Amino acid sequence: MTLTPTILLIVLLGGVVGSGIVLLVRSLVGFPVDDRIADSGPSLTERVQAAGRRVPFAMLAFLLVLLLTRWLVVAIACGLLVLFWNRLFGGARESRQGIARLEGLAAWTESLRDTVAGAVGLEQAIPATSYAASPAIRDDLTTLADRLRVRMPLPEALRRFAEEVDDAGADLIIAALMLNARLRGPGLREVLTSLARSARLELEMRQRIYASRASTRRSVTIVVGVTVAFVVGLRVFNPAYVAPYSTPVGQVVLLVIMMIFAAGVMWLRALAKDDTPGRFLHFRRTEVAR
Repeated sequence: MTLTPTILLIVLLGGVVGSGIVLLVRSLVGFPVDDRIADSGPSLTERVQAAGRRVPFAMLAFLLVLLLTRWLVVAIACGLLVLFWNRLFGGARESRQGIARLEGLAAWTESLRDTVAGAVGLEQAIPATSYAASPAIRDDLTTLADRLRVRMPLPEALRRFAEEVDDAGADLIIAALMLNARLRGPGLREVLTSLARSARLELEMRQRIYASRASTRRSVTIVVGVTVAFVVGLRVFNPAYVAPYSTPVGQVVLLVIMMIFAAGVMWLRALAKDDTPGRFLHFRRTEVAR
């Protein structure tokens, strides 16, 4: 059986449609989730909305590359590249947000320590320090203060605050505050001093890691951009040199090359990703949604 361009196009479109159906069914059915851990990740609706904003740009890139090269494989690859751009090259933003959140937590812990030193309880110290907190955590602290004003128990308010901040550095601080709220023991100022010092050390370490991996992230972006521009440029300005890839067999070979290239990009992305420590302060779903 001869592999014609029409048959190749039908096979590729069938694979795309089949993959879409599998993802749709999997998203509707869902994945098994441990009830012990609260789900703090984005919901399916939020993911669809975030991806929906990039779909027009992905379609535009797909049509533009297909018009310039007449290569379906490269056009699909460019469309997927635009669609999943944040997943491939968005680690720098997440790292900056994590650093800003940890810096805000360290500064808030120091402010809380100084306020508690004036013989003020936690229920009064937390609202007093929420307005002067860093913008990275100010909204969550304001929500925490509002919950305390409506007479929500302090451990329950801190529990919800931990899930909203969703940071391993915050878990250590919140766990100490929850223990003090339950036991009402002395030495809270010394504990907060130690926690603030620990947060500052972790902040310094994250900043060094971010600076050391910034060059790797930049290299990944440059490699991908230069490769796409080189392939499209060859097809547009020197089509005779890449004419063998216009055949059905050439498209299959090009698909294999693109898959190897994608694996290399994912490997570089894994090298540039910040491996922050996991959280240890988890609660049951029923406890969070109570």
